[in-house]
Amino acid sequence: MVKLNKIYTRTGDKGETMLGNGERRQKDDLRVETYGTVDELNAVIGLARLHSEGAMDEMLATIQNELFDLGADLATPDTGKDLGFEPLKIIESQVDRLEAEIDAMNEKLEPLKSFVLPAGSPLAAHLHHARTVARRAERLMVALARREPVAGTAMRYVNRLSDHLFVCGRIANEDGRADVLWVPGKSR
Repeated sequence: MVKLNKIYTRTGDKGETMLGNGERRQKDDLRVETYGTVDELNAVIGLARLHSEGAMDEMLATIQNELFDLGADLATPDTGKDLGFEPLKIIESQVDRLEAEIDAMNEKLEPLKSFVLPAGSPLAAHLHHARTVARRAERLMVALARREPVAGTAMRYVNRLSDHLFVCGRIANEDGRADVLWVPGKSR
């Protein structure tokens, strides 16, 4: 259980932070940058939720909670040492749920004939912004995985999440009818 009695600790004043396993890292360490980007993604989804309601808002609320799970997963690298607690990890059922939601939403949509610009309704624009931050988080996770262990389930989750946010953006644009489509060479 998380309990925060004090917001500042002064332990990071020299540019270091502590991972979930107690290890200290520089704040610009790739692992810290990666879970920091997941935190940024969570904030962007929070902005999107200002415009969402009903089932869309429920899905986004679940995702926000899971992004804290993902951050905990990334902040606690598997070193093989006993931590004295079971670290929180993204699990396969979370990936499966994203896939099921993508499939259900995608059934309502006409196939695309062009790329979708990140525009349309305020909700759609925020969701497309979130999608791009999810893609950045994924790129950072791939880079991190070349150096240190990153769970495959976490990688699959963030990959599906960007797809989920894309489809949500289309749903937010009147089930794709109000999508703003790319017109190649339009301004030539």
